[in-house]
Amino acid sequence: MKTYVFDASALFIFLLKQAGSDKVSALLKEAMHGRGRILMSAVNYGEVYGSILRQHGKDRALAIMSAVKPLPIELMDSTPQRAMQAADLKAKYKLYYVDSFAAALAIEHKATLVTSDSDFKKLGQGVPVMWLG
Repeated sequence: MKTYVFDASALFIFLLKQAGSDKVSALLKEAMHGRGRILMSAVNYGEVYGSILRQHGKDRALAIMSAVKPLPIELMDSTPQRAMQAADLKAKYKLYYVDSFAAALAIEHKATLVTSDSDFKKLGQGVPVMWLG
């Protein structure tokens, strides 16, 4: 079974039905049918909530995140070990710290990172990436 890690942009693309949302939908359907696994760092999940909160207010942000809850996305906590690996990746590849959590999770689980964020190009061949958009 293939494992994928969503960064914040993957969830945004799905929610806003932007270019690449068809790929995200297909991955979600695979996971619903037990043919794939989707992970997301709680840090990146919080990034999505925070952005919606800033743009649309708390009620809308809570409603949207409530609608996301039944999706087959496994939220992974930020443990001290994951935080340190994220910091290592931030230092090595000059990623934003929040982005480094998605990269660290993909490395930890030997997963494909799903993103539209070109910042992840800095990883080179270190992490397989499915590009959206």
